[in-house]
Amino acid sequence: MRILHLSDTHVERTDAPNRNGVNATDSLRLMLAELRHLRDVDAVVVTGDIANEGDVEAYSAVRELVGAFAQPLDAPVFYTTGNHDEREAFGKVLGSGHPDPEGLLETDASERAAVSTVGGYRFVTLDSLVPGEVYGRIGAAQLDWLREVLSTPAEHGTVLAFHHPPLGLGLSVTQTVFGLLNPGELASAIRGSDVRVMLTGHFHLQLFGMLEAVPVWVTPGVVNRIDLTTPYGTERAVRGASASLVELGGPASPMFHTFHARDPRAHETVYQLDEERTRAVLEKYGPTALG
Repeated sequence: MRILHLSDTHVERTDAPNRNGVNATDSLRLMLAELRHLRDVDAVVVTGDIANEGDVEAYSAVRELVGAFAQPLDAPVFYTTGNHDEREAFGKVLGSGHPDPEGLLETDASERAAVSTVGGYRFVTLDSLVPGEVYGRIGAAQLDWLREVLSTPAEHGTVLAFHHPPLGLGLSVTQTVFGLLNPGELASAIRGSDVRVMLTGHFHLQLFGMLEAVPVWVTPGVVNRIDLTTPYGTERAVRGASASLVELGGPASPMFHTFHARDPRAHETVYQLDEERTRAVLEKYGPTALG
């Protein structure tokens, strides 16, 4: 099983540069063009922050671009929501996030989760979006549904995809606040199950860790990447679209490889937050309680 993993496209309603001067649609076009020689891809997973402002036009643009890439590979595309997404607009264009789901959940809070099978692997997408917030949470209804789905093992195991990583890196103060707020509850839900890997995004950098002995992969963003060489308490984003290839089922499974688009302006600073501005972001968007 070979999975192309994309995240954080942040496409705008119009095909124009965003407030930081980056044309997100062009970043996606460039990344997909760089991957044009990729073969034997069984599925494509896009883990959220698809539309920067939650516009229908942005979801349509991503669906067309990624769909055109995946079609000749005969690879289904699975989408999840991220904190920048808007559930109603997402649903209008992408439905459940699965082309032909075998199972669906829509909670009273309009959270969407879905399940499909590809080549004996079960793909489950969850909705970690908390409207109006940067951090994420997977609610009790989704976790109960997930337990029920996982109660019957899949032929080759389960791939779990959602936006907010259930881990963080000590180099970044924002990661400790803006990831998944309830990783322990998720760990309990997958304990003893056949989940082979969790695919996430959100941090705009590559990161690997474990939750309940399950590998967690954070793929870098398509629109830009975060550079953690800055002093702790600050943040810098730089140009450069990236994506990942995840391989399951081989003797060294899982394996992860990161692709970087050959952007002539790669590594140029997109934005930089000093300690004061970073603190202001944390105070504005951070959860009032992390318990």
